[in-house]
Amino acid sequence: MEIALRIAGIGPGDEVITTPNSWVATANVIIEVGATPTFADIDPRSHNIDMEQIAAAITPRTRAIIPVHMCGLPCDMDELYELAAKHSLRVIEDAAQAIGSTWKGNRIGTFGDMVSFSFQVNKNIMTGEGGCLVVNNAEEAELAERYRLQGVSRHGLDGIDVDVLGGKYNMTEIAAAIGLAQMRHLESFNAQRLALAKHYFNCFGREFETQYGAELPVADFGQSNWHMFHLVLPDRITRAAFMQRMLDLNIGVGFHYAAIHLFTLYRKRGFKEGMFPVAERICRQIVTLPLFPSMDFSDVERVVAAVKSILKLP
Repeated sequence: MEIALRIAGIGPGDEVITTPNSWVATANVIIEVGATPTFADIDPRSHNIDMEQIAAAITPRTRAIIPVHMCGLPCDMDELYELAAKHSLRVIEDAAQAIGSTWKGNRIGTFGDMVSFSFQVNKNIMTGEGGCLVVNNAEEAELAERYRLQGVSRHGLDGIDVDVLGGKYNMTEIAAAIGLAQMRHLESFNAQRLALAKHYFNCFGREFETQYGAELPVADFGQSNWHMFHLVLPDRITRAAFMQRMLDLNIGVGFHYAAIHLFTLYRKRGFKEGMFPVAERICRQIVTLPLFPSMDFSDVERVVAAVKSILKLP
């Protein structure tokens, strides 16, 4: 994403709109290139960035939008790109979690502006560490190649030049080999995640939200790759208490994510509590339940039983 921002010529004096609900890298890259991060609140159901809030955050200094396809559930791509076109903004999709996800039948990354995928170890396919940037312009692709390795370009047997200030972002060949092998399993991995997600919903049941006060994710079984399965806890239980009780039952859970704008680095830039109330509530109470291809249906049933037993406690 940092390379994408540099390709777009974004730097000091520019603003980039993104979500406060993401891994902090999504916003850190904006600061890294010298630009100013601006946040827009999220949709309370999808947990993706709210398009109306993006529109409200645009200023004359805005140059780009970095949306996140949270848990592999795509943002509204029609609204996103219509808004970007209206204001002449670049779009850099943080699709770290969305490999294999689709929008109206088209794979994320096969259309749009610039799209960043992650192959970190907990993603739907992995290379151990690393990722890739997808661009739709040959000239920008060549520029990305230079930025990814110290700005170097080579010509002939011994011709070499450096014309931009690049870094070291290139993937190792060992990691690439792992990734190519993993790609062959993407469809089966995602199919298993989909089956597990459906079973989660079946086990929780239609009355779960009403009975327990928790919030399930959007039941999208057509477009999401089900990278993660989120549960928003009711305010009557703290996340830490819930996580500890799950650990006591030998079930590991996590949370994705803390609200970026409330980290010290961002508070120092003027952000504070109350600015993005939806994201703050979701990020305070969200937990990530186990979901990975080697799970089976009995694992899901055990997790759901544990969740229900904890949430019904006083």
